[in-house]
Amino acid sequence: MILMPIFIICVTIFIFQFMKRIYNMFPTPLLVPITTSTVIIVTILMIGDIPYDTYMIGGKWIDGLLGPAVVALAYPLYQNFASVKAYFVPIFFGGIIGSSIAILSGIVLGIIFQLDKEIIVSLTPKSVTSPVAMEIAGVIGGIPSLAVVFVMIAGVFGAMFGPSILKMLKINHHIGMGMGLGAASHGIGTTRALEIGKREAAISSISMIISAVFSSILCPILIWLVF
Repeated sequence: MILMPIFIICVTIFIFQFMKRIYNMFPTPLLVPITTSTVIIVTILMIGDIPYDTYMIGGKWIDGLLGPAVVALAYPLYQNFASVKAYFVPIFFGGIIGSSIAILSGIVLGIIFQLDKEIIVSLTPKSVTSPVAMEIAGVIGGIPSLAVVFVMIAGVFGAMFGPSILKMLKINHHIGMGMGLGAASHGIGTTRALEIGKREAAISSISMIISAVFSSILCPILIWLVF
């Protein structure tokens, strides 16, 4: 029985490392490793008719590293603390504005596409990290598991297309890039920011924290005002 989780962990790491190598050879948004490796793993599970619970026998150990990985993002934040201190005001208010836009965009799109209220409510915390999004969705009457799906979609698309959009808009300052990726795509966006530079990752991590705090405050208020 112990061989199964070891096998799953090894296969997952191999696929990710392989796709990372492909991405390094052809650095395009569509080949971002976290996206391509996820698609390949899901495809293997579907073709092999392998239950998700079976995969998570080993996958849970990788999932358990998410917490330490998020904590590790504090290191580039510590290294660039002087920059964070110098730009505290724009970072702080940028986080508030980013959180508000992330929430309102979900509500507006949900109303435009005439989605059920429960789905719209689950969509509002899409730009914060999964544990926070689940708690917010549960408090405001959404579906926590559905909220996680929206969080994953926001994170993956932000990691794929975020840097290209920022480049197209000629946003190349580390504060702007870090704030954008952290506020829109939480942990996955912060990981993507780390590929760009340590300063961007530091700002992205604090943006992610600010977004989580303010989203937990703003989501209930905005949902109450709209509905």
